[in-house]
Amino acid sequence: MQVRLCDLGLKLKSSSLEKHIQRLHDELRARGIRFRPHCWLSDEWFSHDGVPGIAIPFYVAHPRLKQLERQQMFEVEGGTTQWCMRILRHETGHAIDTAFRLHRRGRWRDIFGRYSQPYPEFYQPKPYSKRYVLHLDLWYAQSHPSEDFAETFAVWLKPRSPWRTQYRGWAAMKKLEYVDQLMQEIRHSQPVVKTRRHVAPLCKIRRTLAEHYVEKRAHYGCDHPDFYDRDLRRLFSELPEHAGNLPAATFLRRVRTELRGVVAHWTGEYQYTIDQVLAEMIERCSELKLRLHRPEDLTKRDAMLILTVQVMNYLHGGRHRVVV
Repeated sequence: MQVRLCDLGLKLKSSSLEKHIQRLHDELRARGIRFRPHCWLSDEWFSHDGVPGIAIPFYVAHPRLKQLERQQMFEVEGGTTQWCMRILRHETGHAIDTAFRLHRRGRWRDIFGRYSQPYPEFYQPKPYSKRYVLHLDLWYAQSHPSEDFAETFAVWLKPRSPWRTQYRGWAAMKKLEYVDQLMQEIRHSQPVVKTRRHVAPLCKIRRTLAEHYVEKRAHYGCDHPDFYDRDLRRLFSELPEHAGNLPAATFLRRVRTELRGVVAHWTGEYQYTIDQVLAEMIERCSELKLRLHRPEDLTKRDAMLILTVQVMNYLHGGRHRVVV
């Protein structure tokens, strides 16, 4: 953990990422698009404004670092082939937008909104809106016009994507049809922005792994929802007749991994954020000296429901973070 990121000695070439990048190129070629975004290793996924390329987090490039990421954050963003390709398509949307300055077009602004609109630190998604495509988790297209375009492009680029039937009747169809028309228009063109610059390359990041994860956990772990005592007292008991039963805190620690995984699956929220909520829940159970008073399977089911409701309240309350 004291190794600096710049000293990890990782390279894209000969890593497992090479085949994913080649697959991305094949998908662009199949669509007749000549543009190829350049890629480099950094500390997170991003496509920097003004640079038509893609930064890929270091941990995706090595199995031991994937394991470390999972230990620290409970999941590996882009760690599977399917997940990695979804993010690569999304970031390619940003890169091709930059390369051809598509967001400067009046029609682009009419369809997606103002690119210059400030990025919010948090956004409030509307899960049932049909104005946006669904690609990455957490209704990410709703966070900013730039993300809306990137998500729409990613849905369009995916091989054998059934977008014409999947989004029939949705307002998002207008966006997909515009992207389809736009790509036909520029596919043989040369990019306007041609820089191959690497932004925040791994070889120049002097933070240690320990420092990196302290910062990352702070980013995803703060501003989580509060669990009210009323909810916990309904789920568990503080009555004297149950004083000999299993402590609620012990029970929640036992099922913590399962609860976190299931709620993350159904809400799309980061597992680390959910785990912070659970940690607070466990601490409060200890303070209140709560105990089980019903069968464990029923208690686990209801704990899962309460946690899901609180996480959804968190998302809909406008406190969902934007990750550019």
